[in-house]
Amino acid sequence: MPTKPRARDLGIPFAGTPGPNNAITDVQGVTVGYATIVEGAGPTEVGKGPVRTGVTAILPRGKQFDPVFSGWYSLNGNGEMTGTTWIEESGFLEGPVMITNTHSVGVVRDSAVSWQAENGLVAPLSEDLYWLLPVVAETWDGVLNDINGMHVKKAHVYAALDGATSGPVAEGNVGGGTGMNLFNFKGGTGTSSRQLADDEGGYTVGVLVQGNFGTRADLTIAGVPVGREITDLMPDTSWKREEAGSIIVVVATDAPLLPHQLKRLARRVPIGMARTGGYGANSSGDIFIAFSTANAGAFSRKGNTSLEMLSNDEMNPLIHATADATEEAIVNAMVAAETMTGRDGNVSYAIPHDRLRTALKAYNRLND
Repeated sequence: MPTKPRARDLGIPFAGTPGPNNAITDVQGVTVGYATIVEGAGPTEVGKGPVRTGVTAILPRGKQFDPVFSGWYSLNGNGEMTGTTWIEESGFLEGPVMITNTHSVGVVRDSAVSWQAENGLVAPLSEDLYWLLPVVAETWDGVLNDINGMHVKKAHVYAALDGATSGPVAEGNVGGGTGMNLFNFKGGTGTSSRQLADDEGGYTVGVLVQGNFGTRADLTIAGVPVGREITDLMPDTSWKREEAGSIIVVVATDAPLLPHQLKRLARRVPIGMARTGGYGANSSGDIFIAFSTANAGAFSRKGNTSLEMLSNDEMNPLIHATADATEEAIVNAMVAAETMTGRDGNVSYAIPHDRLRTALKAYNRLND
């Protein structure tokens, strides 16, 4: 995997201690895979391109059927995350979390069903009878991508799922984040993690975001109003617009949390988002899901299971870690993203690292 500077490499200060990869995969068992589609240039021909999109897959326990406790939350609902009504009802996430563009949710959902069935990742009611309600989330990449061309195919979904691995995670213009924008800079996929101290349980919290939200004037990094310091490099598009949405956030932890506690973590994601300048605008789909890899084997169609549950009074470090990791994951997505030219010659510019450092240094917020 090519080495790119990340936010901490630029000297940006963040609270908390990251795990070894500073990624959602620091939660043992979690794997991440991508399919990235970049094809064509010039004027849009619907169905032909240009294409700037993809698929992201997050597998809580890798390629095995062992549902995890989960909870979800929407700060602003101008978006989609399928399967969440069953999570709310049952408390379980029964497969991967997929992220793509707005108009590809259907094909990704159908393909996720096929992939789980072909790999035997199901729990039959009897013989070959079962149901699957995949979780597929989206953000809109129509500024750079021929989004109505339906370019995400079954093969791309399978590639993301089959290619999911642990370890370092690529960021920026990859997977579902390929064509996304953040605060009128190029955005996309970002990740981060936090490792709790032994006296706090030693648990890990990992976050992965697909960031496509925010207006330039609101961009804040490490408490610095960066968007008011770097006012040029606005997107060069065929129409004038101020983009305010959306963001999908996936939170993973190995702490033994039950569904209602995981919903509490999902509800703390907006704290990290707000630190960067997000506020849940009307046009924004800000949808978050959290899951725990603890309590393996908890899912069962019959009989009772024994569970471990963390005390609510001991959740504060996890709550703090969720907010901190969300903030850093968003900034990592911006730092990793590269300038991209897409449909109709539209351009989204990467945030300039040197000028970002200069702005932070002027406010004495740079770690040298």
